[in-house]
Amino acid sequence: MNPVTNGFAARAGRAVERFTPGYFALVMASGIISVGMRLEGVDLLSRALLVVCGAAFAVLVVLSAWRFAAYRSAMVEDFTDPRRAFGLFTFVAGANVLGVRLGLAGMYVATAVLLAVAGLTWLALGYVVPWTAVLGRQERPVVATANGTWFVWVVASQSVAVAAATVEPVFDSVRRELAVLAVMSWSVGVFLYGATGLLVSLRLMLYAFGPDELTPPYWVSMGALAITVLAGARIVEMADTPMVAATRGLIAGLAVVFWAFATWLIPVLIAAGWWRHVRRQVPLRYDATSWSIVFPLGMYAVAGIYLGRADHLPVVESIGRIELWAAFPAWLLVFAAMTWHLIRTVALPTPTNQLPSTHAH
Repeated sequence: MNPVTNGFAARAGRAVERFTPGYFALVMASGIISVGMRLEGVDLLSRALLVVCGAAFAVLVVLSAWRFAAYRSAMVEDFTDPRRAFGLFTFVAGANVLGVRLGLAGMYVATAVLLAVAGLTWLALGYVVPWTAVLGRQERPVVATANGTWFVWVVASQSVAVAAATVEPVFDSVRRELAVLAVMSWSVGVFLYGATGLLVSLRLMLYAFGPDELTPPYWVSMGALAITVLAGARIVEMADTPMVAATRGLIAGLAVVFWAFATWLIPVLIAAGWWRHVRRQVPLRYDATSWSIVFPLGMYAVAGIYLGRADHLPVVESIGRIELWAAFPAWLLVFAAMTWHLIRTVALPTPTNQLPSTHAH
């Protein structure tokens, strides 16, 4: 065992270099289940998950800054790889989910600050990532690399709408501007879902697709619909402004339609997981993309609870409440697996310490 190459600092450095941009899904998953527990009145669990969410966000920001300073070429590779680049949008969604949860605690200034940071990042990445990872690539066809992480762009767009609707009642002076932002980002997210769904469907139908390619981020196809439902329900509740008044009826109806489609997708995704892990015997092991299953489960739960209460749909609310208590054990399981993974690969030295890549493929 070489102490130079196997010391803790070396192991940590390798982990940071291989750090996947989609790791902010940990923040998304923790934050949305915290929101759900708050809606259900389980305040102790909600506060505990908020602490995890905030701590994870802070740690991941520091690790991202470390990676930018020390391993910039690895970050450039992320921007240019269509299999991973869209994971960068998890920062936007994670910041907004944390902000929404802080808003429920009355910390609206923090929500507004996180919205400003996330909104600007969403706007920048929305132009940069499609070019660097897709349109600017020489290799063709790019659609052959489409995967579930592309739906995170949709989630980021809708998270901006949810955060804008959260602070809208508090900041009267910019109410109209927040309404425009909420409706615009919601609308962009809807169109992005259609485009992404088409590209990913073409990938599945036109190119070889085996169990190894059926990775956890495909669950984001359902989570993106769920957050579209939540964003729509929040917009419908916003105070009357010209933008909200012009779209309220349309958004309210589409929110119910999107919830129905998200519900239909769940058995499909479960069957796909059964096929991958049971029929084709792909080992079930932890990697960073595992959080891409937990977040959609939590988001579907919160969307159902909120939509059911907002539109007086008790069946929808009941389904959301049941789903919340399925999402929380999933969070515990993935968090425990992540903790052991980090202990095994970073904290504990081994003779070779071949740290597996955590890039989302």
